[in-house]
Amino acid sequence: MILVVTTGEEAMNSYSQKLSENINVPVIRLDIFQRLARYPNISQLPLRAIMLIRHDWQFIRRLNQLGDVVHLPSNSLGHYGNFLKVPFIITVHDLIRYFDLKGNRTLINRPNFRDRLRLNMDYKGIKKATRIIAVSQATKNDLIHYLDIPEEQISVVLLGVDHNVFHPVSHRVSNRPYVLFVGSEHPRKNLAQLLKAFSQLKSEPEFKDLKLVKVGKAGSRQLGNFRKQTTEVINSLGLTQEVIFTDFVSESELPAYYSGATVFVFPSLYEGFGLPPLEAMACGCPVITSNTSSLPEVVGEAGIMVDPYDTDGLVKAMRQVLTNDEIRNDMIRKGLEQAKRFSWGKTAEMTQEVYNKVADEQRDRDQAGAP
Repeated sequence: MILVVTTGEEAMNSYSQKLSENINVPVIRLDIFQRLARYPNISQLPLRAIMLIRHDWQFIRRLNQLGDVVHLPSNSLGHYGNFLKVPFIITVHDLIRYFDLKGNRTLINRPNFRDRLRLNMDYKGIKKATRIIAVSQATKNDLIHYLDIPEEQISVVLLGVDHNVFHPVSHRVSNRPYVLFVGSEHPRKNLAQLLKAFSQLKSEPEFKDLKLVKVGKAGSRQLGNFRKQTTEVINSLGLTQEVIFTDFVSESELPAYYSGATVFVFPSLYEGFGLPPLEAMACGCPVITSNTSSLPEVVGEAGIMVDPYDTDGLVKAMRQVLTNDEIRNDMIRKGLEQAKRFSWGKTAEMTQEVYNKVADEQRDRDQAGAP
């Protein structure tokens, strides 16, 4: 078994990195973003695309030469599966880009022609996998419903949280009360809805000192000008002085933001798993999130779940946590307990079980085909 480990700070890359630290299998590294930096002076897109395809093809040849079962850690590597001659496992984190591709709903943006070609190859490649790891039951259900993947071909392995990093800390990033949001500004994150609810809350005198802290990059400019859209909403609501942007915050710094927040609010429309609510609970921060996709699996009974389209419901939930210490303390206690159910060690253990099952099936096939 060979685990492909991708570089970068995004959650999908963090997954393969954390998994490799907790599982005892050989790894092969793919510099998924560094490869772009190798061609900084290539301004002509066709030539740049050719160079990247060449890089990918060299990596695929390398995987085929190894001769072992390969674990691709992300659905964004699904296109590799069309060219692999060895059995492979692939982890599917979500079907976000599938929905964008098919026009069901816009969760990030509408793909251009080149992206449509690659995404179609990704989902075609996923279907060729020996086994699929889904990071939540919700993602498994989507794979069955939208890609017609047989249920027995999918194993659910929930993601983890690093409790050595994410735990309550005494350091504070602000002495003022604040509502915290962590994530991009893609349409699926539903930040505009949170801003509307926050604006309503700010109209009440008791919340005049409350701020909203937004952690995380807006999102790739190649996909859309998400910060411009966010700024327009903020200006229209008169919240220019009330919202604080931090952009990228390192993993080691995040616990201070979670620990110091009065409440963490995450009204996302769609998550394949949803790490930020889990990280918040592990840091002792009460969580309000959506009742959609995988988020109920992550938060369980520890948080307050609301309809992400219900602004009044979101306001009510925030007011409840901000004004009722008994409710808030109960949520903190339950959140810490809920977070204990998730760890990268457990993720690795369940992943190893998938590896063993695939190895057994592969051995049975080889024996059946032997003279």
